[in-house]
Amino acid sequence: MRDIFEHIFENQPIDPTEAARRNMRPSLRKRFYEAATVSEGEGGFDIRLDGRPVLTPARRPLAAPVRPLAEAIAAEWNVQQNVIDPSAMPLTRLANSIIDGVAPSPAPVAEEIEKYLGTDLLLYRAAEPAALRARQGEHWDPVLAWAAEALGARFVLAEGVIHVAQPGQAVAAVCAAIPAGADVRQAWRLGALHVVTSLTGSGLLALALAAGRLSAEEAWAAAHVDEDWNMDYWGRDELALQRRGDRFAELQAAALVLDALR
Repeated sequence: MRDIFEHIFENQPIDPTEAARRNMRPSLRKRFYEAATVSEGEGGFDIRLDGRPVLTPARRPLAAPVRPLAEAIAAEWNVQQNVIDPSAMPLTRLANSIIDGVAPSPAPVAEEIEKYLGTDLLLYRAAEPAALRARQGEHWDPVLAWAAEALGARFVLAEGVIHVAQPGQAVAAVCAAIPAGADVRQAWRLGALHVVTSLTGSGLLALALAAGRLSAEEAWAAAHVDEDWNMDYWGRDELALQRRGDRFAELQAAALVLDALR
């Protein structure tokens, strides 16, 4: 079983876009189990296939820190039909990334999130048209107000793409909200935050989602204000929308983790 599992999910990267690319295989493994279940163990809640524990590609137990997450992972396995399609299992892929990549070395992951804060999506506004700038403010200003009130972080807005240095105190205040430490729940939260940050281009959106200030749908809409504006003007790109739907599934998996561990 371990060899099959490794073949399906081997070397899954933390970045969800890269994960999706690697999962585009021409052939899929046939389903080889009857049922996926959850069993409580020392490391949390293990996923089992026909009663046998499943290992990640790095030979660590596939387990979640709370039962609802484990049950959601098991559900992904149970809805597979004749074949196992990793592209339809975003939570399992995220779990692999967290267990094998984030938990053993959380500091570099936290640093990646911190890098976004100086050039966060929400800080750079369109010079024109005025209607687009207004739409950006509608979606983004409430998140900045939340960051100022809840985190004590007050940022400087910029126009266009010219870099504007942000107050060190604001960046430090937000960095303090990023999970740190070796606790397994913190590692899961950190991994989910990294996914949301990478998908949206905004650490502030990720932290607002983690705090329950935004829903997954609201965070996703805020991240795509400019793209939606362009589609309203130039027309819909169906292929781009399909790729966007795949990325939204990744964000929903991360949002599920953040909600379960809030």
